[in-house]
Amino acid sequence: MALIKPVKSVFPIIPDSCFLAENSTITGDVKMGEECSVWYNAVIRGDVNSIEIGNKVNIQDGAVIHCTFQKAATKIGNSVSIGHNAIVHGCTLEDEVLIGMGAIVMDHAVVGSGSIVAAGAVVTAGTKIEPNSIYAGTPAKRIASTSDEHKKLITRTAENYIMYSKF
Repeated sequence: MALIKPVKSVFPIIPDSCFLAENSTITGDVKMGEECSVWYNAVIRGDVNSIEIGNKVNIQDGAVIHCTFQKAATKIGNSVSIGHNAIVHGCTLEDEVLIGMGAIVMDHAVVGSGSIVAAGAVVTAGTKIEPNSIYAGTPAKRIASTSDEHKKLITRTAENYIMYSKF
């Protein structure tokens, strides 16, 4: 069973439709939407600020979702996929976003709808990624616009993780 703990008497809010891997950890001021999945060794720490997660979000193995005390909450939209070992910290991910494996998105960054942050990219604090963009590198820079195929990949990944959670 996942480790679910309150912080200062604030418990995470997790709908029954969500899948939580046995060794995932969710603490404090976390509100999750419907049909989300939190995979093995993933950590969502709403201990120092709030974390709001939309519907159909998957947080893959080893990913960390956190925020900054009194400065930067984390907000994640609908149909977002956060890849293995990614770090999402005190930022906003709009709807239908794909964060690649090992990517880092820092405080006050905003990743626009329909965008992809490539594996290993580092989105520095305060970066504004325009909708329908692909960012890669360290620091992350715009390399392309998302094509129709990229958008299908974003949607398919979110839908696939709902399916995987039912295996």
